[in-house]
Amino acid sequence: MIAKTFAGLEDVLAEELRNIGCENIKPLRRAVEFHGDNIAMYKANYWCRTALRILKPVKLFNAVNEEELYKGVSEIEWWTLMDIEDTFAIDSVVNSSYFNHSKFVALKTKDAIADCFRKKFDKRPSVDTENPSVRINIRVFNDEVTVSLDSSGTSLHRRGYRIETGLAPINEVLAAGMILLSDWKRDCHFVDPMCGSGTILMEAALIANKIPPGFYRQSFGFEKWKDFDAEAWEKIKDDAIAGQQEFEHKIIGSDISGKMISISRNNIRNARMHKDIDLQASNITDYIPPAGKGIMITNPPYGERMKVEDVKSLYKKIGDTLKKNYAGYDAWIISSDLEAHKFVGLRPSRKIKVFNGPLECRFLKFSIYEGSKKFRNNA
Repeated sequence: MIAKTFAGLEDVLAEELRNIGCENIKPLRRAVEFHGDNIAMYKANYWCRTALRILKPVKLFNAVNEEELYKGVSEIEWWTLMDIEDTFAIDSVVNSSYFNHSKFVALKTKDAIADCFRKKFDKRPSVDTENPSVRINIRVFNDEVTVSLDSSGTSLHRRGYRIETGLAPINEVLAAGMILLSDWKRDCHFVDPMCGSGTILMEAALIANKIPPGFYRQSFGFEKWKDFDAEAWEKIKDDAIAGQQEFEHKIIGSDISGKMISISRNNIRNARMHKDIDLQASNITDYIPPAGKGIMITNPPYGERMKVEDVKSLYKKIGDTLKKNYAGYDAWIISSDLEAHKFVGLRPSRKIKVFNGPLECRFLKFSIYEGSKKFRNNA
């Protein structure tokens, strides 16, 4: 199977898959290949915080023209994978000199599937791009074609807890990936002093309480498959509930915007996490985190995302605040402005390249000495 993710999170996702018992794990570019049964596939959808989709390949073949593409798709026994009463949709990804348009590839795939059913049953299933019974993924790389079933349905970043957002919210998968990259062990306070709509806080709360990221979702694609094992699926969910744990420290968010705090509070209440996360409206320079050991992860505004009068001034303010108020903390900042972070005034002990959508970013770690306004470089 193939688990899709963002560039920079492949190794994190590989470790997540390893932790749920998957085998033969191989990181790829923006994806991880792995082996497992249907139980492993269910768990990967439910538990992998950095996965966007879990694809189950059904056929690999070569094609350099539309006839070979049509033939390869037609040879799949589609009636074993879905019924005439089912609906289907096709997602296509094309990187090939032989095929110029992903929509053309999707159309030929649809025609091949429809004709396959017509020849056998004199009827065909319908297309439903919004809520299909079966979502099919076709990937063409040069002359290599991979046809897969999408076991996730909608993208796994759509956790189901977020009912409202602000401007350009961070993706849930990236937020979770940042927390896992920070190597937070649930052994200290967690703070986001520029929390926006609360996504980083929510992902931290899920990790802190050992709640799966799929806990709030209404459905997954595999639940509509012909071989769906409802009993095994219920056991996975029951085991997850039994494994939840209480978090002994604080998760705290603040933001200069009262409106964003209100949005964040609504999202947190919707997820029934209001007892786990504290919120307050405050400028980052005024907020003082709990004393002692802690971790701070934040996604400041930057030029590409929203208008900031003086990005450099903002980052200098962040740096001054870290030195003044965050003794004992590891502070992590993500930014796509590869120059602005230099104005923090501290040398990062780690730099990790990640992507926020199409934006290349740096995820930077600044470690602050306990009881000192200096920083430690523990690279």
